[in-house]
Amino acid sequence: MPTFRTGPVVQILAARKGLQRLLVRIGGTDQRAYSLTALTGDVVVGDEVVCNTTAVDLGLGTGGWHVVHWNLSRRSLDGPGGGHIMKLRYTSLQADTGASEERHPDLPQRIEGVPVVACSLHSQLAAVAVAFAAHAPGRRLVYVMTDGGALPLALSDLVADLRDRELIAGVVTAGHSFGGDEEAVNVISALCVAVHVLGADAVVVAMGPGVVGTGTALGTTAHEVVAIVADATAIGGRPILCVRAGGADARARHQGISHHTRTALAHAVPVTVPVPVGSMELAAGIGALGAHDVRAIDVGDIAAQLSAAGVVVTTMGRSASEDALPFAFAAAAGVAAAAMVIHA
Repeated sequence: MPTFRTGPVVQILAARKGLQRLLVRIGGTDQRAYSLTALTGDVVVGDEVVCNTTAVDLGLGTGGWHVVHWNLSRRSLDGPGGGHIMKLRYTSLQADTGASEERHPDLPQRIEGVPVVACSLHSQLAAVAVAFAAHAPGRRLVYVMTDGGALPLALSDLVADLRDRELIAGVVTAGHSFGGDEEAVNVISALCVAVHVLGADAVVVAMGPGVVGTGTALGTTAHEVVAIVADATAIGGRPILCVRAGGADARARHQGISHHTRTALAHAVPVTVPVPVGSMELAAGIGALGAHDVRAIDVGDIAAQLSAAGVVVTTMGRSASEDALPFAFAAAAGVAAAAMVIHA
């Protein structure tokens, strides 16, 4: 069950479109919270707010931030509607975001030949985007955000940074994720929106910040890469599996090629798919997982490339200088997508 606490806003720490970061006095101490302004409106210092404190109380994935549920200083809120498609359906915060499909009823249902990078972590987006931009300059990479992690796009500091640096050309939020340039009902439709509405030359698909995992092979939202690969294939796209790998994670299941990738390749991915790898030594291990097109790509010093692009990113709390392997594998997927675009 959720837990809620109430307190006054004592400071606004930062703000951008859709998001305010705050200090709220709860139980006599100033605690961090964020407000999703598209759902609850803006707050000002002195407003009394109700915060959902559940994830912080449990030590889970909001990174130490409570979530503003409602502003008690506000008696009503009237936000502009986007159409009749609701996201966060049947919750107290359901919102009429609308959907691109409503405005484009004749949207083509094929994306012939467009590369689609299927990621299992939000952080992989950074190296995919940096590598793609370096190898396919001037081409448009569009991000499709699934609802496997955080639902509000506004929460992603990484996406805000990549957009500021013009490393991604647009965002489609699919399923119950929301806040993109375009909203879509599901991932397969979002791929068509990315290509035919936002003009994508290539698409990278990943959940928002925060993967859900249980330690079991199938009990993780990272397994959505299977459906992404299948969807891309079904409408004529060219899927690329972005491998999760690591060299510094203490958990055995994530050392080398992560069990997320091993499970998807060995048991579930229904088609032969390109699998770029950023480590020659680990390529053979992937090849043993099924009849997939394993391609070893030397991406060079990915930590230096991210730094040169001005992109700050960590995965599982570690930067590319602390563990290069996760970022090298993601960069390999970006290079592969760029090659498909250039040689199409």
